[in-house]
Parts: sequence; structure tokens; C-alpha cells
Amino acid sequence: MRTVEQTASDIPSGIPGQRSGSSLRITPDNPDERPPDERTLRERLTELGDIKETARRGPDPAATERQHAKGKLTAHERIELLLDDGSFTEFEALRRHRATGFGLERRRPYSDGVVTGWGTVHGRTVFVYAHDFRIFGGALGEAHAEKIHKVMDMAAAAGAPLISLNDGAGARIQEGVSALAGYGGIFQRNTRASGVIPQISVMLGPCAGGAAYSPALTDFVFMVRGTSQMFITGPDVVKAVTGEEISQNGLGGADVHATTSGVAHFAYDDEEACLEDVRFLLSLLPANNRELPPVVECHDPADRRTEALVDLVPLDPGRAYDMRTVIEEIVDEAEFFEVHPAWATNIVCALARLDGHVVGIVANQPASLAGVLDIEASEKAARFVQMCDAFNIPLATLVDVPGFLPGVGQEHDGIIRHGAKLLYAYCNATVPRVQLILRKAYGGAYIVMDSRSIGTDLSLAWPTNEIAVMGAEGAANVIFRRDIAAAADPEAVRQQKIKEYKSELMHPYYAAERGLVDDVIDPGDTRSALIRTFAMLRSKHSDLPSRKHGNPPL
Repeated sequence: MRTVEQTASDIPSGIPGQRSGSSLRITPDNPDERPPDERTLRERLTELGDIKETARRGPDPAATERQHAKGKLTAHERIELLLDDGSFTEFEALRRHRATGFGLERRRPYSDGVVTGWGTVHGRTVFVYAHDFRIFGGALGEAHAEKIHKVMDMAAAAGAPLISLNDGAGARIQEGVSALAGYGGIFQRNTRASGVIPQISVMLGPCAGGAAYSPALTDFVFMVRGTSQMFITGPDVVKAVTGEEISQNGLGGADVHATTSGVAHFAYDDEEACLEDVRFLLSLLPANNRELPPVVECHDPADRRTEALVDLVPLDPGRAYDMRTVIEEIVDEAEFFEVHPAWATNIVCALARLDGHVVGIVANQPASLAGVLDIEASEKAARFVQMCDAFNIPLATLVDVPGFLPGVGQEHDGIIRHGAKLLYAYCNATVPRVQLILRKAYGGAYIVMDSRSIGTDLSLAWPTNEIAVMGAEGAANVIFRRDIAAAADPEAVRQQKIKEYKSELMHPYYAAERGLVDDVIDPGDTRSALIRTFAMLRSKHSDLPSRKHGNPPL
């Protein structure tokens, strides 16, 4: 029922619903029938809450069930796991696309398939965006891209880490080139923020085509087995072009990228474990390149003896051992976070703490390929050194290397160029750097593993160190080949010459006598020596030449 209002002058002042200057109004008795501009604030707040809840739930409850059935969480559920409880602030939750054609004008869900905002991890601000696969399969359109551009710009301006939770089907085909341009904007921002703020990509679903390049431009890539894949061209295209048949996981699954391609730094069995390690990684990184990594209180004594190292590392340079056990003995609480643990396993790259301060560790791994440097190991270590230098993380290099891996394949595939990447990364690094030579360090590999000649601040060695152009056997065969060939007992002469070469040029103090090793230390003092050295270097300042940028051997 509607009532007719009298002229305003006939109505006593103070009556609800009166509007000055109006002569006649129709006021509905039912609030839901009133025009929007006449609803009370409480009614509008109720409406706002309903809209936001719709945006959070998604347009179709069945889509959420399908997501869960695949073992995948929704975008908001993932963000809640990643961030500190109750810390997430979302923006542009009500954003909707304006595209038309192909039925898009009839499908305009809130958020447009991506959740953006900020929160905290261990109390420190981070920015995050998460694709919502329930909406357009997480595909990127113009409005979707603009939301990502905004959160990336905010992270760079605030000097805070950026985490992307990727679960999308690539560019939104219905929006054509506008979607492709959106990816271009993301790539440009990834590049501008590189080395300025930590960028972490978490792959929780498919990532195909050009979309895969954004994670590749970031500092760290996490993947989940069975649910996340990355590839430029999918299995159907591969089959059509090459005739090869392969599954999505076989082409670009987590284990493929964590063990073969090196695209993924980490691989996990479920999203919960994955996001927990993202949180742990963030605790080891500074917010930006103008800050130092966070320091924590250390309950592991700085002067703790590392006596176990005396027995852990065999005296015979040909015998293998696991370098990880050495690292565990040295670092705080035996805890370190290995990067790329399943790729290029002949070198170990890890983040750890010494007396509460974060350090990056690069170490040859004698348990894999005798610890030689090859193409993949060089690339892995170079990338890690570069990351540590960008974010003010000191570098400890543990050396036990027989040289570069020989072979036609290595040479033809460019071991010179790839090995030079590691050399370039070390030479360009300005953070505190300490080299520790455990056993052998031969040839060019000795130089590349952060030797004094390429700028390490301090070189330490154990009394088991052997630094030489090559191993004694090979050196004797070259230097004394005529004497050996002319001898009545060539093998006896060869063994004699090997001992002669070792005693003359490979004794533990040869490099120290020439100033290329600063000190030969007791292995039991390794932890305390490294802590004292890094404490001394904490105020180090080093300037690079004035230039636009270098030209590394990419």
C-alpha cells in the first residue's frame, strides 16, 4: 500500500521521510520497494555485506566444490593459509570487466577472477594476488590484469615482497589483444621489481603459454605435484607439431621443473606444506634491497666447536661424502633451507643462519658427480649468488671441487658460456664473501668458486686442502711424461713423481704462503671462524663501476 504525502508546508517538521522543497512524494511502506537512494545506511551496509560475501564465495557454489574435488583450495583459502591470521586486506573485490561480445556482457562476476591485497607474514607486510580458477578458469582479461598491475605497483612503492598464487588458464581468449597487453604489463613490472623486492611465484594450478613467463622472471618458484603445470605449448600442440604424446604433468609438472628444467625451485605434495615453506622463505629475506635480512635471537652458541667435521670429511680426496651434513654442523640449530634441492645436485645452494644472521651457502656436493661443475650447476649457483647479492645476503662458499665436467656434450652445449655466468655473478657481487676450502680445489673451478683472485673478502682452508691446476696424477703424467716413458719401471717412477708434485705444489700451506688463503684453520673452529669473519664484514661497502648495467653471458 502506498500513501500520498501532503505539501511540505502542511507537514509538521521532524516527520520522517520529509524532503525539503518537494510538494508531493510517494513513500513505500516496504523498505525493499524504496528507490536505492532512499534506503537507510544500515540497509546499504547489509547490501554491501551481501555483495562482498558473493564476491568471496564466487558466482557458483558448484565451482568451489569442483576446486576442492581436485585437491585445490580457493583463492581466499590459500591467502588465509599464507598470511598471518586476520591480516589480509583486499582491494578491488568489486571490480568487474567491461568487455562485450561472446556472451561476456552477461557474465560479469565480482573480482574478475583475481583476488588482490596485502597482509603480513610473521608480522611483516607483503602483497599478494591469487587467481580464482572458479571465475573464467582464472583467465586474464583487461580488468583482471589492471588489478594485478596495481598490486605490483603498490608492492614496489611500499618496498615489500610480492607473492603470486597462480592458478589460471592463461589469456582470456574472448578479450583478444587486450588480454595479451595485460601480460606485457605484468612482465615489465616483474623486470622493474627484479632485485628491488622479493618476488615469489606459487604455482597451484595450470600456467600455460605466455603466462608462464611471469613466474620465470621472479626470484623463486614453488610448485605442487599433481595439480600445477607450466608449459609454453600444451600436450595437444606438442602432439600436433612433433607427434610426441605426453601428459600435462609429464610435459610441465612439478617434478619435471624441479629436477629437469630447473624452472621450479621447490616441489611439494600439497598446498598446505607449500605455503608453509613460502612463509619460512619470507622469514629469511629482507623486505627490499635497501634492508638487511631479519635477524633472530640465536640459542646456538657462536663459539660452538664443530668437532664432528674432522670425521665427516674423508682425508682421501677421491672419497665421497654428503656436503649437507657439513652445512648442518656449521649453521644455527642445524637448520638450512635448500634452494633447487633436486636440480643440479652436484652443487648445494641454501639459506641458513649463523649467529642469527642470514647467509647464503654455495657448496660443491661430492656425493653427486664428485662435486664437479657442469652447465646446470653453474647456472644454479650463478642465479643463487645473484639473488643473494641483490638482497644483501652474505655468501659463504664451501669448496671441494675436482674441476669442470669434461665431455663433448658439455663443450658443445656451452660450458664456457654457462660457467662464465657463475664467474660473472661472483665478480659482480658486493656483499660480504667468505671462501672455505675443505679439500680439493683444482683448475678453473677453484677460481670460479669465489677465490681470492676474483674478490672474496677472506679465504679460509682446512689442513686437508689441495689447491692446484689439476690433480697430482694428471699433473705428473703431463710434467714428467718423458721420464715416465723412459723408465724401466714406469709405474714406480710415476708414483714417485706424483708424490714429488704433491709435496712441492699441493701441500696444505702452499696457497697460504702465497697469500691466496688467509688462514688454515682447525675444522672444529669452522663455525666460530665464519661467524667472526661475517661479523667483521657486516659494515662492508663496495661500489661497482658507473654503468647502465653489465652485459653478462646470458
